Amino acid sequence: MIEPLVLIPPMLCDARVFYAQLATLSGSMPISCMPITNGDRIEEMASAILSWLPNKFALVGMGLGGMVAMELLRRAPERVTRIAFISTNAQTDMPEISAQREPLIIAAKTGRFDDAIRAELKPSWLAPGPYRNDVMSLVSDMAHALGPDVYVKQSRAMQRRKDQQSTMRKIKQPALVMCGEHDGLNTLRRHEFLAALIPYARLEVIDNAGHLTTLENAEAVTRALKDWLKQPLVLR
Repeated sequence: MIEPLVLIPPMLCDARVFYAQLATLSGSMPISCMPITNGDRIEEMASAILSWLPNKFALVGMGLGGMVAMELLRRAPERVTRIAFISTNAQTDMPEISAQREPLIIAAKTGRFDDAIRAELKPSWLAPGPYRNDVMSLVSDMAHALGPDVYVKQSRAMQRRKDQQSTMRKIKQPALVMCGEHDGLNTLRRHEFLAALIPYARLEVIDNAGHLTTLENAEAVTRALKDWLKQPLVLR
């Protein structure tokens, strides 16, 4: 059986963040990329996406998209055949991080959206190398395509998100946790913790990549996803 593959992008990103994976995998399986632009809570985003999805699907969530994927899994575990998390976090926003979002929300609302974009993706969170500026430029393009109103909604969703550690412990599907070795936001240590929560999860650390692995080392990410898609559905 070929499972439909559902991709959920991170904050400020659209389907272009998965361009290489879509280009490589779409020839052999049905793939869709879900927008996370509906509502200002994870629960509202998940409700909208669930209404669009097939009965059974493999699920990949990245960043904020990973947090939405966790909520989808919590609500409808019987519909998810396998799960992959990229550059994400199962815990709630720390109070100091939540507070730091407020001036950025104000900036986006008052015509200083570029300031908010720069604060949301710092160059040091990406891998060093000649393509760092290209990645930053693409993120800026995607952010402007979505606009400041979507950014405010996504920021509120990040602030209000619930802890999903208990959901992670209940996962029975083949699970992949992926991060870049240079991720300065969701660090390797954080991903090791996430992988340890999930029974039988595999942790994949992507070389020469930081927070946006799908863009920074697309070939390695696609290869890891192919291996995950080949895993037997029954783990035990």
